[in-house]
Amino acid sequence: MEVVISKNGKSAGAHDKLMEKIVSLAKRRGFVFQSSEIYGGLNGCWDYGPLGVEMLNNLKLQWWKEMTYRNNVEGVDASILMHPKVWEASGHVENFTDPMVDCRQCKGRFRLDTLFDELSIKRKKEVLRSFDEAKYAGQLKDEVVLADFIHVSSDPANATSILNALTCPTCGNRSTFTEARRFNLMFKTFVGPVEDSSAVVFLRPETAQGIFVNFQNVQSSSRQKIPFGVAQIGKAFRNEINTKNFLFRTREFEQMEMQFFVKPGSDDQWFEYWRAERMNWFVRLGMKKEKLQWHRHEPEKLAHYAKDAYDIEYLFPFGWGEIEGIHNRTDYDLSRHEEFSSKGMRYFDEETKEKYTPYVIETSAGASRSFMAYLIDAYHEEEAPTAEGGVETRVVMKLHPALAPTKVAIFPLVNRDGMPELSKNIETDLRPSYRVFYDDSGAVGRRYRRQDEVGTPFCVTVDSQTLQDDTVTVRERDSMQQERVGVGGLKRYISDKLA
Repeated sequence: MEVVISKNGKSAGAHDKLMEKIVSLAKRRGFVFQSSEIYGGLNGCWDYGPLGVEMLNNLKLQWWKEMTYRNNVEGVDASILMHPKVWEASGHVENFTDPMVDCRQCKGRFRLDTLFDELSIKRKKEVLRSFDEAKYAGQLKDEVVLADFIHVSSDPANATSILNALTCPTCGNRSTFTEARRFNLMFKTFVGPVEDSSAVVFLRPETAQGIFVNFQNVQSSSRQKIPFGVAQIGKAFRNEINTKNFLFRTREFEQMEMQFFVKPGSDDQWFEYWRAERMNWFVRLGMKKEKLQWHRHEPEKLAHYAKDAYDIEYLFPFGWGEIEGIHNRTDYDLSRHEEFSSKGMRYFDEETKEKYTPYVIETSAGASRSFMAYLIDAYHEEEAPTAEGGVETRVVMKLHPALAPTKVAIFPLVNRDGMPELSKNIETDLRPSYRVFYDDSGAVGRRYRRQDEVGTPFCVTVDSQTLQDDTVTVRERDSMQQERVGVGGLKRYISDKLA
């Protein structure tokens, strides 16, 4: 059986245990559940639990503040259902398709490009050699092989021959694939009581088009001048052929997108500006720099609307994967909507008296994928001392405080001597400002470990000394250091630390 190689060069399955731990923790602690689990679940659909929805909302709030608390970016919330001509104009009806193949042995279904991507360089060379023995008999640079393989594999005439060289990643059999067929990824539904072709609409596969069709509405109502942007957070839906890797590829997901409208000729400058801004945002929220990289789209693989495109990729346990795309979409979208709607989409510059169709720089982040990346990035296992003097493994989610679902946990040391009452008073005082968790069950050490596992930055313990001097023990998550703080100054102390 051929070993399938992931994009980071490591054998597939090498990090399965880590993914299993993340998925298990996500369910056990209330971050993410399988959708409709009591009925066997629905592939590619997930539910966010009590802690998950808090963390996801925190992530979206940080993005919203970053993108819209500026003087040149406005926000919108467009409808999920849109006129079907929107998707004709955008090119989704014509271009939003993937070639799909089935394995005749195990009945697995795969995107053809995914099968190609997962081949090792060695196997790519072997496949190419079958097309041109002379050219690929020698040692070529890997990037040359990759470029040539993309070119060869994109030719439908070569699809059958290449399929015969592929091995099914599920069952390991070779030459078992059906012929490739095109598959549109948009979900169809109907508007109105009659289910016929005139009533067909689509669940949006991206949020961007809701911004483009509202370009003139936003510009005129906000009186913005170019350059300016429009941001949106919302659900999108894609009928993915093969969902996989937890939240990475799903059929229902949430996007955080911003379309920045610029004057043609200034697009390269703004493209680089937003590239830097978006990478810095992930780092500022605690993501490790060494687990982030840029991936530039090859000219042969650029989307039909793009002049240039980069992905911010995160090193997931299964390899490098995209969490955000920054694209120079040129004037494609506005020009197409002007053509299909017969409504003007050009901008008149009062200062220069020019009229032009703006170029668009897009930043498009997956809220679900970013959530997953931060969850994985924060996961740590480390040795920690026990109260008995031994050592145990501590699982701690080192989430940035801004993302942590719970900010403060309150513990009475024992459930007597007035400690529960004092603890409840502290909880009541803090709850209007922070999401607080009250826990009076089990040894304090166990309670610390439970909060470490969900990323709570601070734990506050009311003990016998509190009864004497009105101070509490504040324990910090990552360092596990403890400090005595007066109850009256506790809220300010936590506020300063979180800031």
